[in-house]
This record gives sequence, C-alpha cells and structure tokens, in this order.
Amino acid sequence: MSADVAHHDHGHAATSGFHATRKDYAVGFGLAAVMTALPFWLVMTHPLGSAALTAGVVIAFAVAQVVVHMIYFLHMNSRSEGGWTMLALLFTILMVGIVLSGSLWVMYHLNANMMTITPQDARQMP
Repeated sequence: MSADVAHHDHGHAATSGFHATRKDYAVGFGLAAVMTALPFWLVMTHPLGSAALTAGVVIAFAVAQVVVHMIYFLHMNSRSEGGWTMLALLFTILMVGIVLSGSLWVMYHLNANMMTITPQDARQMP
C-alpha cells in the first residue's frame, strides 16, 4: 500500500516538472520582497533624477516580479502539464497585447479625429 502511495507521488512530481521546497519558497519570497522594496525606495528618494527613467525601472521591476511569482509560486515552466500552462500563458499575453494595442489605437484616433471645436474654429465656420 505504501509503495502505491510513493509511486503516485512520484508520478505527480514527474508531470508537474517542479518539486517545490521551503528553500524555493524562501528564495521567491526574498526576490519578491526586494523587487517591491527597491522600486518603493526609487520613487521615494528620486536617486535617478528623471521621472521617466524611474517609471521605466519600476515597470521593469514589475515585469521581473511577475516572472518570479510565476516561477517560484505558480511553478510554471515549459515542462509542467505537458507544456499547456506555458502555451496558455503565451496565448493570454498575446490576447492582452492585442486588446491593449487596439484600445490605444482607437483612443488615439478618436482624440485626433473628434476634437472639440475651438472658439477660433467656430468663428471661421459659415
């Protein structure tokens, strides 16, 4: 009976592709904490001098933190679930990219083509 349980656990570890330990969770937590504290420090102290550069660095830390969470806490990799979780992630990223870029395109063109009439333009109208 115990051999069946051990065999079953081994099969689950083989399909997940990642066997988490406390050390893995501690490393993930440490990285996530650092990637939260550093952008906070950057925003509060302004050591970079430029708001645009600071925003870029904070966004880079945010993307890196998403990757850390996916690897250390969600245990996502190319081997888990036969690669389907990675495929689902790529599809989600593609769909979000299409929706965001389409929304920005529509908003830009609405702003450019449907501006309100200024008083000067109103005087020139017949």
